[in-house]
Amino acid sequence: MPSKVSKGQWDAAAIVAIILLALSVVLGGASREHTLRLALVELAALPLLVIAGSRLIRSGLWREHRFALGLLAGAAAIPLIQLVPLPPAVWTGLPGRDELVLALELAGLQPGWAPLSLTPDLTWGSALALIPPAAVFLLVLSASHTLTSRLVGVYLVAAVVGVLLGAAQLASGGERLYPWETTSAGSVTGFFANRNHLATLLLACLPFAAVLGAATLRHRTDDRRLALWFGALFMGLVVIGLAAIRSRAGVILFGPTAIASLLAAWVAAGRGRPGPALIGLAGGVAAAVGAVALFALPPILARFDVQSAPEGRFEGWPIVAGAAETYLPLGSGIGSFDAVFRSVEPLEQLDPTFFNHAHNEYLETWLEAGWPGALLIVALLIWYGRRLWSAWRAGPSRERDQQRAASIALLVMLAHSAVDYPLRTATLACLFALCAAILEKAGRPTDRELA
Repeated sequence: MPSKVSKGQWDAAAIVAIILLALSVVLGGASREHTLRLALVELAALPLLVIAGSRLIRSGLWREHRFALGLLAGAAAIPLIQLVPLPPAVWTGLPGRDELVLALELAGLQPGWAPLSLTPDLTWGSALALIPPAAVFLLVLSASHTLTSRLVGVYLVAAVVGVLLGAAQLASGGERLYPWETTSAGSVTGFFANRNHLATLLLACLPFAAVLGAATLRHRTDDRRLALWFGALFMGLVVIGLAAIRSRAGVILFGPTAIASLLAAWVAAGRGRPGPALIGLAGGVAAAVGAVALFALPPILARFDVQSAPEGRFEGWPIVAGAAETYLPLGSGIGSFDAVFRSVEPLEQLDPTFFNHAHNEYLETWLEAGWPGALLIVALLIWYGRRLWSAWRAGPSRERDQQRAASIALLVMLAHSAVDYPLRTATLACLFALCAAILEKAGRPTDRELA
């Protein structure tokens, strides 16, 4: 059995981790124009990265998570490899570099050593942005259930505070209380620059709140009533919050997420006949949905009116796919999307809007990382499927309940990434890493199962 870390050491790690997550929430809610704030989050993550990595090695637990750690290493290796200087004879022969070579020739310059990435500064920034989620992932792999629950609690609190901040933003008339200069002014964004990302946070936290309350039905505890009320109120808050946020992806994903969360709550309650408390939990959600449908349905439906506001991302996807084919097999470099898209965007599609990302992480990865990025995504989905099966086939326990909730949260973020870029914010990247580490533990027996 791996050696356990002393309580005092874990307390120190817990403090550093909670500080990191708090900073990621407050300072990591944007995907651009956030260099200084993101640097503070990355610096705060360095001590945790060292602590978590060293303890994972000393305990020997890394051997049980070699595949997951390999995925993390692959994600870090792609941008770092793209930064390695290459001789002119190599990089000038790579697909998609013809225009760059021609530009040098017109300027009277000879090609010198250069990296694979077309935007090495942005690629380096993307590599550094992996530090916070990597630190969270490594810590949670060897963390106790108690510490992991505290970290989940940080996001539950952040979700509640984010909705309250969003309500204050609406009350201010859409002019104040926005933490980012480039944002959806007049919308409910909370700590984020993009309202869609606040919706993702709420949906990802929903299953954790559901199983937190339902698990108390399995065993009588002093905080049973409090946990049940919190779970019910949080689920109602998510419904109301999504109605105010009016994120189309959030509205579409709510139904499947709520159903999966209630299913996880049923399993957490013991898989028996649903009792009054569990029925009340589902009824509270249904009542909140009914209230929203009664009072706020028209503005929500207006968000789906594509006739009044054509969807630019769908028009841009074929252009991105065509550009990706140009740079295969190795891609144009992590972070180079903006530069590449500007070079291939048709003149007839130019307008005042700024297409800063593909709004499809899988397509953008295909452009920037080529075949290595695609293989990494396939490996991630294979890992997710295996751990999902392990988590859901197991019986109820504190650890398994949390793992099932994490599997739902991960699916929410993976699904939303098909039409947006939530994981390019430090807040949601760290939440993704936390959920991934929780689900990774589904591959090993829990303390209860060992007993």
